[in-house]
Amino acid sequence: MAKIAILGYGTVGSGVYEVIKTNQAIVNANAGEDIDIKYVLDLRDFPGDPVEKILVHDYDVILNDDEVSVVVEVMGGVEPAYTFVKNALLKGKSVCTSNKALVAAKGPELIRIAKEKNINFFFEASVGGGIPIIRPMKECLTADDILEVSGILNGTTNYMLTKMADEGWEFDKALKTAQDLGYAERDPSADIEGYDACRKIAILTSLYSGKNTDFEKIYTEGITGITATDIKYASAMKMVIKLVAISMKEKDDKGNEGIVSMVCPVMLDRVHPLYGVNDVINAVFVKGNVLGPVMFYGSGAGKLPTASAVVSDVVEAVKTCKNEYIGWDAEELKLMSVGSVRRSFFVRMKGSEKDKLAEAESIFGPVTVVKAPGVDGEFGFVTGEMSEDDFNGKYEKLDGAITRIRVNQR
Repeated sequence: MAKIAILGYGTVGSGVYEVIKTNQAIVNANAGEDIDIKYVLDLRDFPGDPVEKILVHDYDVILNDDEVSVVVEVMGGVEPAYTFVKNALLKGKSVCTSNKALVAAKGPELIRIAKEKNINFFFEASVGGGIPIIRPMKECLTADDILEVSGILNGTTNYMLTKMADEGWEFDKALKTAQDLGYAERDPSADIEGYDACRKIAILTSLYSGKNTDFEKIYTEGITGITATDIKYASAMKMVIKLVAISMKEKDDKGNEGIVSMVCPVMLDRVHPLYGVNDVINAVFVKGNVLGPVMFYGSGAGKLPTASAVVSDVVEAVKTCKNEYIGWDAEELKLMSVGSVRRSFFVRMKGSEKDKLAEAESIFGPVTVVKAPGVDGEFGFVTGEMSEDDFNGKYEKLDGAITRIRVNQR
């Protein structure tokens, strides 16, 4: 019998407990032996909850129990999760986690310790919640040179942008509703500023590049600047605005190849694979040089979908007697500057087309004018394809610019 411990009895932790108890027979059969939850660690008490009988408040009880072979970390944040996970690995206990902040910040060290101890450090649920993406990328796409990984990796912002598009909501209403429904925290900055998606794309970039990607060096722009008016323009263009996390191989002006990674709002047209990904659903698009494009789509968050991915890792950890290497080297990946990325840009401009179009074209060259129903005192236009650096230099010269959004047309 395999004894496990769950660190944290919040949304995901209680979900892990529920999934194992509900599907105990299936979980045991797939693991090849019975899985027993011996401990649940939490600072709180849960009177009347079945977990009360196995609840502990002292982590050392778990750490020093040699019967516990797998530790499930679902606390979130870097500390004390990092200390708890590191010590568990050093004690020879495999660890399964859903904690993207931990994996993004401390992944190389924890992966190294697991390898040295010949045990497992699994983190399938750290990206995409219930969507299987970590293991498929590491085990099923090994014949391909991965050219691009991009996706909608944050359900909160995707829900907000969907409601702004479908219902005409302003940003503040969309955010409040997301908070009321439990999709967004009281402090929503990790979601709306793009930090959550940034950590997830850092993990995926590290995975396919084989080198550690410092999430703090990824260009990150959230959706706080997106308004209902921007959505109206996108609709007029038969496009949608999504917060997209992107990692792709590019060549700079000198022909040198590297990886560019960024998180930002992007206008997507109808043929883009991420166009129809709505509400709290997540999706990851992967393009290989041989396989071509594939997409992983499903529930990117939530109690049971995320817990399902964690329990799948537990099953793998139990039935795998030695280290199953899923990870990357500690050597840092040198990211290419986003300035080399070429694309078109949508720009909103104060004033009338009659008065300001000539100025816009004198700076950007020929542009395509966009008008949105019910929007007065301004107009929009789409530039031709150019590099980020080239666009930024020209945008600074534009008098009366309101905002700009990147356009991704396939």
